[in-house]
Amino acid sequence: MSMQLTVLALLTGLLAGAVFRFFTIPIPAPPELPGIMGIVGIYLGYKVIEYADIGIDLLETLGL
Repeated sequence: MSMQLTVLALLTGLLAGAVFRFFTIPIPAPPELPGIMGIVGIYLGYKVIEYADIGIDLLETLGL
């Protein structure tokens, strides 16, 4: 993962958050720390399974 891509993603997120706030639209993300930590947990769980190289292809198993 490139640092440039990470910085661009952060800047895009900051801009999107500023636009949401400017127009007083609720953000499509949890505004509290426990909700944010839940999202971090989902990401970390995904990466752990990816690193362990385990899992099944659900679409293939269902024949789709």
